[in-house]
Amino acid sequence: MLDVNNFDRMRIGLASADLIRHWSSGEVKKPETINYRTLKPERDGLFCERIFGPTRDWECHCGKYKRVRYKA
Repeated sequence: MLDVNNFDRMRIGLASADLIRHWSSGEVKKPETINYRTLKPERDGLFCERIFGPTRDWECHCGKYKRVRYKA
């Protein structure tokens, strides 16, 4: 069995353009950016949390899951 905490060396390299495209996903469907009342990103907009990840660490958009306890 491979122990991920015990290693002898690490290899670091640059990612190719094709590899970066393979990692990327998501689609901007609306031109809106941020809701001016709530100051939260608009869903499917330019700053959508589904595309770019949550705006606050350890907290989902709806607020149901908070703190490090729910770390994946």
